[in-house]
Amino acid sequence: MGTGSALRRAGILRERDVSRQLLQASVVLAVALGGGGCVDDVTVVRVPSAPTGLYYELEPSGDPARPRGIVLRWTPVTDADLDAYRVYSRAAQAASFGLRGETSSPSFHDDGQPQLEYYVTAVSVGGGESDPSNVVLVDERLRLPPPATLVSISLNGAIHLEWSDDAYRASPAGFSHYRVFSSSYDLDRNLCGASWSVEGTTVSSRFLAADLANGVSLCFGVSAVTIEGFESLWSPLRNDTPRPDGRNLIVFSTTADASRSGFRFFLDANNDGLASLLELGLVGPGTGTGMDFSVQRSADGALLIVPQRPATTVRLYRSEPIADLTSIDVAPSSGYARGALEAVPRSGYVFQMDEGDGFYRYGALRVTAVGQDYVIFDWAYQTDRGNPELIGSAAN
Repeated sequence: MGTGSALRRAGILRERDVSRQLLQASVVLAVALGGGGCVDDVTVVRVPSAPTGLYYELEPSGDPARPRGIVLRWTPVTDADLDAYRVYSRAAQAASFGLRGETSSPSFHDDGQPQLEYYVTAVSVGGGESDPSNVVLVDERLRLPPPATLVSISLNGAIHLEWSDDAYRASPAGFSHYRVFSSSYDLDRNLCGASWSVEGTTVSSRFLAADLANGVSLCFGVSAVTIEGFESLWSPLRNDTPRPDGRNLIVFSTTADASRSGFRFFLDANNDGLASLLELGLVGPGTGTGMDFSVQRSADGALLIVPQRPATTVRLYRSEPIADLTSIDVAPSSGYARGALEAVPRSGYVFQMDEGDGFYRYGALRVTAVGQDYVIFDWAYQTDRGNPELIGSAAN
């Protein structure tokens, strides 16, 4: 049984059938009136070819249960007397198809909650209507699983996001892309904002959210979208905060060059809580109390990282080497002290600084090289007061 027969059994009345019935009736009437002869006054209505290749794409909204709309597309009919296409739909398989709309292009946008099934016909200039196209079922069972995990890395003016590639692994042929959403984040209340926007889309399981303000926390979530446009549930939500950093900074020992033997993560010269580029990552004299730490030589010749300001304490991040500055995640909550620590290549250090306003500030440092009279390191500083996020990757 062909598609046309199946749809007729479903109760679909096509204008083409009506045209044929009227044509046959006209011929019979003409023969009866003309005594068996002339049918020159009968107009033959041409019926176009049926559209083929009908498919759909949903417009994701962020809510898997309520797409923003649906776009239908099909292969254009090339008949010379083609006038338009008619789109039919029904909300349930037990219901009858009804005319949804008409268009002159081989596509149709249906705004709002989609119907369950759609098909398309072609209509000629004379009004003849073709057989239906294939019927498409808007099948929510095609929806993919959401990412099970979402992690992040805080960067200077950016946040790197990475998630488990569950959707692609579940259906490589059905997967289209991921959508990344962002919202504000209240650190004190540990609460994401109510208003979400699309940060971007990607076919990979990682994304860089760039051009962000340092010290401003954000929430992120990720969904997966099929080739039909079905959107999954969201991944777990993740909050993170961009922060300034610097690479390959050199600080000398106090005995080699006292004027460049100290480092301060952040200096609020105006005491207004606002950081400028000139107030971040300052190298200066390490002999006073204006720097967060100085580099000093021990009696046995080792170079030491020594806290200078009374409000600055330090601890070793991990006992083993770390691969990069971005390996340092959330600042530990305890273990800080005023004691000196040896500068060891590939080691990470975390600083806790009391600025006198009731909030700690946190800085991170990874030593890249130790010379005879100097230390080269990468550094990061969280400008958001009280926020321990330095990277926001895996747990300690």
